[in-house]
Amino acid sequence: MQETMPAAHIDFDAHNAEVREVWAAFNAGEPTRVPMILGIASRFTLLSEQWNPERITYREYFLDPEMMFRYQLHHQWFLRHRLPRDVEMGLPEVWTVPVDLQNSYEQLWYGAELHFIEGDVPETPPFLTDDNKWAFIEQGPPEPFSGWLGRAWEYRERFAQIAAGGFEFEGRPVQAGGVPGTGTDGPFTIACALRGPTELCLDMYEDPDFYHALMDLIVTATIRRVKAYRERLGQPVESTAWSLPDDSIALLSEAGYREFVLLYHRRLIDEFGSVGPNATHLCGDATHLFRTMRDELKVHSFDTGFPVDFGRLREELGPEVRIQGGPHVELLRTGTPEHVRAETRRILQSGVMTGGKFVLREGNNLAPGTPEENVAAMYAACKEFGRYG
Repeated sequence: MQETMPAAHIDFDAHNAEVREVWAAFNAGEPTRVPMILGIASRFTLLSEQWNPERITYREYFLDPEMMFRYQLHHQWFLRHRLPRDVEMGLPEVWTVPVDLQNSYEQLWYGAELHFIEGDVPETPPFLTDDNKWAFIEQGPPEPFSGWLGRAWEYRERFAQIAAGGFEFEGRPVQAGGVPGTGTDGPFTIACALRGPTELCLDMYEDPDFYHALMDLIVTATIRRVKAYRERLGQPVESTAWSLPDDSIALLSEAGYREFVLLYHRRLIDEFGSVGPNATHLCGDATHLFRTMRDELKVHSFDTGFPVDFGRLREELGPEVRIQGGPHVELLRTGTPEHVRAETRRILQSGVMTGGKFVLREGNNLAPGTPEENVAAMYAACKEFGRYG
């Protein structure tokens, strides 16, 4: 994989010095301005004709560890040289390459089939039917290092072998990074992915014994896996604060969440985030559940999706809670820089900055085809309208 793009016209030394100052002030509780970050998965470049001129596919990326390794470096080069935001940019001291199985890793671990789709990320269709769902429960949780996640560890070992051979990228050394599975996409989200959201919601009322057996299996398996992975990576097995996403809970009312999901979230938080403060990432609009999660699970940091009324959310959660969010990804992809500037200004002036705990980002995960000038417009508006005092 060769570099195929020029660097943006950014003074990286000056940029990085400013970023350090912005985050130091933010973390000290005395922010000078709102920081801006971006969620950018490998799909942003891999599904782009402009930034993937070799037309690497997700089939090649998933099935060939050396291709994944080299494309990850290409993708990271892009992130560090093209899209300004409040992270370190320019060449790093060391490139760190993680294994990337997108949001398929847990479904694959439980036995889902991997389907490659031209022009999109792979999918793992639901496979639990009325005929096989109880047989799945009877099998019990998968072993932590089995299936596709065992394969992920093999990929990581291959990454380490390549790096240990003196491999360099842009004159800098490379090291193997993490593997998927040290966290989770959330038990209810995984249950929906395995069973299908409609079928799972019907099970909640028509076959509650199966629903609770499935959720119990997923939570039990997650706890075992996270502990095993932490131990293998040389990390502390126990923790007192954690991040727990679970996108599909946006389907539920507060009453439904309390009845069917909260007990399973509490098991995970009791295991890994008993003291807090904990965090969550929730795509879509799950804001009607945020206060419950704050009060019941010690969640004090919410990474939001869309649509979100940021001013109302700040009023509801109070000034001490961290909120992350921003313009809709489709506006960033199809709008003009003027549209992006206006929407960024509207959000920043909504009242969400009260308390100094707002982080601007796209809502949610930057889409392939988003013009760089729109990202630049968002960052410029953040610097202009996100200042305190």
